[in-house]
Amino acid sequence: QVQLVESGGGLVQPGGSLRLSCAASGSIFSIYTMGWYRQTPGKQRELVATIRSGGSTVYADSVKGRFTISRDNAKNTVYLQMNSLEPEDTAVYYCNAEITYFNDRAIKTAGYYWGQGTQVTVSS
Repeated sequence: QVQLVESGGGLVQPGGSLRLSCAASGSIFSIYTMGWYRQTPGKQRELVATIRSGGSTVYADSVKGRFTISRDNAKNTVYLQMNSLEPEDTAVYYCNAEITYFNDRAIKTAGYYWGQGTQVTVSS
């Protein structure tokens, strides 16, 4: 099976920075797109940023110029550097990845997987 584990959330003052990490583990064959989404109570989960295995990126308009997504393919890890944080960025941030892996029957299987979420709170 596959597991995504996030880290790096916490409390930060407006204007501050945080760096989120998400590491994928398991019998991974390849990872295509990795990304970050966020969700606040009563709202749908929304895209923050995605990055393909070749390095192309997509950002939500609300984070362009402040957030940077990157990945280390050798470590199966994606990062989100968040600068100039605003109270509106407060949310639970979820990692997502499109992963091909070998299941317990050694059969190549693909799917989209989510991490458990990490809380980011921007407040003075």
